Amino acid sequence: MQRLLSSYRAIPPDATVRLAKPTSNLFRARAKTTVKGLDVSGLTGVIAVDPDARTADVAGMCTYEALVAATLPYGLSPLVVPQLKTITLGGAVTGLGIESASFRNGLPHESVLEMDILTGTGEVLTASPDQHVDLYRAFPNSYGTLGYSVRLKIELETVQPFVAVRHLRFNTIEDLVAAMDRIVETGGYDGAQVDYLDGVVFSADEAYLTLGFQTATPGPVSDYTGQQIYYRSIQHSGDNGAEKYDRLTIHDYLWRWDTDWFWCSRAFGAQNPRIRRWWPRRYRRSSFYWKLIAYDQRFDIADRIEKRNGRPPRERVVQDVEVPIERVAEFLHWFLDNVPIEPIWLCPLRLRDDPRTGGGWPLYPLRPQHTYVNVGFWSSVPVGPDEGHTNKLIERKISELDGHKSLYSDSYYGREEFDDLYGGETYKIVKKAYDPDSRLLDLYAKAVQRR
Repeated sequence: MQRLLSSYRAIPPDATVRLAKPTSNLFRARAKTTVKGLDVSGLTGVIAVDPDARTADVAGMCTYEALVAATLPYGLSPLVVPQLKTITLGGAVTGLGIESASFRNGLPHESVLEMDILTGTGEVLTASPDQHVDLYRAFPNSYGTLGYSVRLKIELETVQPFVAVRHLRFNTIEDLVAAMDRIVETGGYDGAQVDYLDGVVFSADEAYLTLGFQTATPGPVSDYTGQQIYYRSIQHSGDNGAEKYDRLTIHDYLWRWDTDWFWCSRAFGAQNPRIRRWWPRRYRRSSFYWKLIAYDQRFDIADRIEKRNGRPPRERVVQDVEVPIERVAEFLHWFLDNVPIEPIWLCPLRLRDDPRTGGGWPLYPLRPQHTYVNVGFWSSVPVGPDEGHTNKLIERKISELDGHKSLYSDSYYGREEFDDLYGGETYKIVKKAYDPDSRLLDLYAKAVQRR
């Protein structure tokens, strides 16, 4: 903590405060600066796990990989474990995290009991449903513009050692959405409680829901950290509802997407069997792919290759959006017709029915007791007639469908629309209270203007 506060005081008053860390799970460009950032080197671990109370005290820069490693020996897990190992707990709270438990457990910030936040004034304040409530509720989706979490106390849940998996095929988007809606509303399938739920769309006539059921029953398990690729294991032929079964350890289930960064490792050749055979296992993980992405961005490697082959540069379309479930089929059909990216990830979510969160989350307002579907798509397309052409089309469509998009990647909203979507006057009031001298960037400046 002392190193953090000393580094804050060392930053000139006219310089923007930022974190001093070499990596990021953001796809927005980070402005280059010679000013030293906040020293968060002492904020990377799990402080304590209380297995009786099912809680954990966690440093803000602790990765979910380290957090899960500390809780699983107790048969416990965070309520929501985002898909990539290097996402930090603080990052998932000040940004947004989501996973296949979100249809029953909501978003990571909803399981936060209290958090210590370094604000723009240089003070460390404890925010909870009972103190500094305005900061507690506005912190999610503020992306470090209201402060940085130093310590978080979170709820944990009991987990079993294995997950039995059922992949259900659907030949129409409408049938998949209807089945997803029933599972979310009832919490079960075929008379069994569903613990995890997500989906993958490969095309308009090939899509899947994956249902996870926790179990203590021992037996053979699959391993997708080697030559086998998880998302390819989902696919199978058949009519609507045709099933394929699988089993994983709870550890491997939680990190099933990380080995191939969902399916994005194919951009590096890592899914080519001849290359994969020689690709070291320790480098088949999202943190290494991030290094390759950073290298590409630094030297414009991909655009140079496109130019050498006589093709135009490409626009990055890396987004997660939330669409009300009754509009998600419309969005998916539009997307498949207009954006040449596949597969597409689906993850249903509902805010938790918790009296502690009755005031809502103003910077990312979702209707309570209503199902949304996170739609994730991560690739690139040929550039259009103007900067961010495809991303702008997606933003307009999402607004038309009463949805939201996450702010970890490129955004192009005008200021007025942005304020309507992401907190508006509420954000300004909290910003003024906890960062009166604007030591931290404004959310619009950080999310939209810093491209």
